[in-house]
Amino acid sequence: MKRVSIAEAQSQILALVEGILQQNSIRADVTPQAHLADIGLTSMDLVGLMLGVEAEFDFTISQTDLTPENFKSVDAIVRMVSSYIQQSKAA
Repeated sequence: MKRVSIAEAQSQILALVEGILQQNSIRADVTPQAHLADIGLTSMDLVGLMLGVEAEFDFTISQTDLTPENFKSVDAIVRMVSSYIQQSKAA
């Protein structure tokens, strides 16, 4: 598990989202609060994002955390990632 600050995690997740949008030729203003579906990410894009998050932070997202709520925005993903980081610090 990669240990990063919340600001670093947010920056890395924003970069992942922007990369997916570029691949899809979508121009959108990505803010941490923006709903990812509203800016053009499809369910397949969200699967790619999930895999990207797992690779970027070197952990596996549990089945119970694979919810639309956890992937609705960059902020939601950051909260989920930070909970994994906290768990790994405690272990």
